[in-house]
Amino acid sequence: MMALRFYNTLAGKVEEFQPLEDKRVRIYTCGLTVYGYAHIGNYRSFVFQDILRRFLKYQGYEVVQVMNLTDVDDKTIRNANAAGLSLRDYTDRFIEAFDIDRQLLNLEKPEIVVRATDHIDDMVKLIQTLEQKGYAYKSEGSYYFRVEKFSDYGKLSRIDLSGIRAGARVDADEYDKANVRDFVLWKAAKEGEPFWDTPLGPGRPGWHIECSVMSMKYLGETFDIHSGGVDLVFPHHENEIAQSEAATGKPFVRYWLHGEHLVVNGKKMSKSLGNVYTLRDLIGKGYRPTAIRYLLASVPYRSILNFTFDGLHQAKQSVERLRNFHFRLMKEEFPAGRTAELEERAAAARRKFEDALADNLNTSEALAAIFDMVHEGNTAMDQGKFLDGNRAAFLDTLARWDQIFAVLEDNDQVKLRQFGLVKSEQEVSSEEVPVPNGEAKKMLVETLSDEEIERRITEREAARRHRDFKRGDQIRDELFKGGVLLEDTKAGTRWKRI
Repeated sequence: MMALRFYNTLAGKVEEFQPLEDKRVRIYTCGLTVYGYAHIGNYRSFVFQDILRRFLKYQGYEVVQVMNLTDVDDKTIRNANAAGLSLRDYTDRFIEAFDIDRQLLNLEKPEIVVRATDHIDDMVKLIQTLEQKGYAYKSEGSYYFRVEKFSDYGKLSRIDLSGIRAGARVDADEYDKANVRDFVLWKAAKEGEPFWDTPLGPGRPGWHIECSVMSMKYLGETFDIHSGGVDLVFPHHENEIAQSEAATGKPFVRYWLHGEHLVVNGKKMSKSLGNVYTLRDLIGKGYRPTAIRYLLASVPYRSILNFTFDGLHQAKQSVERLRNFHFRLMKEEFPAGRTAELEERAAAARRKFEDALADNLNTSEALAAIFDMVHEGNTAMDQGKFLDGNRAAFLDTLARWDQIFAVLEDNDQVKLRQFGLVKSEQEVSSEEVPVPNGEAKKMLVETLSDEEIERRITEREAARRHRDFKRGDQIRDELFKGGVLLEDTKAGTRWKRI
């Protein structure tokens, strides 16, 4: 195993990672609040967390990851009431949608996925413990955490507590640093809201207590990594630390990893600006989930990612370039033999991308390493210097890299059709996407004219516009059999005879 270094928000610096158990890493991930479809800002965080778990596994660790689904909070209740549905019926639909999105983006499923409403009894017990220890008190049917009593409050977010007013309370799940005060653990029942009859009285949990309960229930009172977006540092994660450590008297989490914001064209996402995009919105515009995943992974997780459609188009072209290189490695014939120089180039690329990811998940350096290898490999192929014995080393490095980035194999077309997010082949008319007849197919294994090549490229572009990627890939393969290699670039599709 390599030495891994992560930026620990709690320490305020990059630290060497040492799990509690030698070969086992326990991770808690703040999942989705299921009041609507997840947007690309959410998925920026989830892709970072997926790369984290994939790289830990790549390094030989056993990973136990718990992800929560917040299915009771202010927003889920508000939206369920507006839709005229029970809380369970309303949140079920978005949990199902999230699972579909997860599969489309090649996000590995965490070992344990839990819903807040399945853990009400556990939350009640933790609140009772806090009350017994003097950290929780009851007021007007609700229970609050006494912030002033927990001396370490603020150690994660480094807030200034000098202006805190003793006894001031906040009932909202989300609030800013100007509102540091006793936060709600259990909310008294209100008319029109779901509630549970418990020893605390009728009511429902506050948002923050949910994650403390679910993380410790499945990972223990102290575990290795807690991950989430930077927007959760305060108040959510700060409050998690306070209530967990107050109850157990033990350190809660050893490493806190937070992903930075995603902005759209340099501006914060907001409905008023019309720049909030779900995965389904982008699929509807003709982008593959793998291109979206690539873009979300392309900027290191601690840097702000500026989402633009130009950037998404470039991501699409980058994925195509990787696939074209992989295609050449798999299909093209090379002279016999092996050169030590190329062998070392593939090995160096592997070391470079591994070193980059070991250094606080530097995904941009890891991408640069693999594209340097692709460039040198393509150049050697074009110059006739790539030998058959070098094929295995390049394929191995590419496969290892893709164990983490998961964009090389394009199997999302089947999933898109399965989930009804793209037209079936029968729904795309033959006039829009022409299929070659027998004579045209025969031409492909013979010498193709420039005009025929251009016509087939136009046909492929039409298929891709209709999101019929299977047909587009078929045309690419047929052209390759005819001695023509396609390369998708920002400026369009280029081709060359091989």
